[in-house]
Amino acid sequence: MSVIVPAEWAPHRAMWLGFPSHEDLWQEDLAQAQEEVAALARALAGPGREQVKLMTGTPEGEATARRLLGDVAGVEIVPGRFGDIWLRDTGPIFTKGAAGDEARGFVFNGWGGKYLLDHDDEVAEQIATASRTPLVMQNYILEGGAVDHDGEGTILTTGQCLLNENRNHGWTQAIAEAALAESLGARKVIWLGEGLANDHTDGHVDNLARFVAPGVVVCPIAYGRGDVNADAYDAAARVLAESTDAAGRQLKVVRIPSPGWIDNGEGRAAPASHMNFIIANGAVIMPTYKEGQAAELALQGLKTVFPDREVIGLPSNAILSGGGSFHCITQQEPA
Repeated sequence: MSVIVPAEWAPHRAMWLGFPSHEDLWQEDLAQAQEEVAALARALAGPGREQVKLMTGTPEGEATARRLLGDVAGVEIVPGRFGDIWLRDTGPIFTKGAAGDEARGFVFNGWGGKYLLDHDDEVAEQIATASRTPLVMQNYILEGGAVDHDGEGTILTTGQCLLNENRNHGWTQAIAEAALAESLGARKVIWLGEGLANDHTDGHVDNLARFVAPGVVVCPIAYGRGDVNADAYDAAARVLAESTDAAGRQLKVVRIPSPGWIDNGEGRAAPASHMNFIIANGAVIMPTYKEGQAAELALQGLKTVFPDREVIGLPSNAILSGGGSFHCITQQEPA
């Protein structure tokens, strides 16, 4: 294959992280979101053993980031421009291949035209330049949270997102697989169906299922009454259990509890997921949304598949108010 996307558990040179900087977007949640991201940055730089590149989007955001994190070893504050903090989707996907390290950039259209913000289409170039990695732009729409990689050419995705007409008009599975093969070295694409309810990303897979080791995938199991995603979780688990990866291994599926019903403040279920964890060099950091047994059981489940890393739970309630969580606001830069 010409290129490969290293698995998230492979060593990183840096971890990019977006810092909430726009009061007009976050409003009353801004201060708490900044505190939650600061706690994540400390965990990434400490037990996570990451060199954190904290990207700020405004002078005011930079000033707050320096106040909260300016003296934290392993955190470098990088002033930049973005519409909002979702660097997983607006930033590049780093690849390795015969041409060396490259940052693959994609067309970004605000998750199907829902949120078109100034400077989001400049994030990939800014990160590539700062990381001194050649930027290779692709001519189709893709967000990083829509695909998950095992480092060996297997990609997880959902048809709800990748084949949505609000992304690439007329795409079929065959067209999508050819594009992923050329851009990201995909040898096998495993297609899941629907993502989480009320997810403005149209079902990003990093809220639904994640590779945690070669041939091993985690996905949620519904927790408590009223979990509106129970059917989506079970459908994903069935597809995964019947699938093989690019190397021909039958996938092992590990299910961990979902957060259950998390209200979005308007009487609907928020797209809260324990799957939105980030795998750092020395730790796995999982978002939590309320205290209780679901989060504790999910942490214990992740500890069984990451025995060589510290597994940490940190609150992500204010970040979730913006629509995502830890994985959505980070992007690893492979070593």
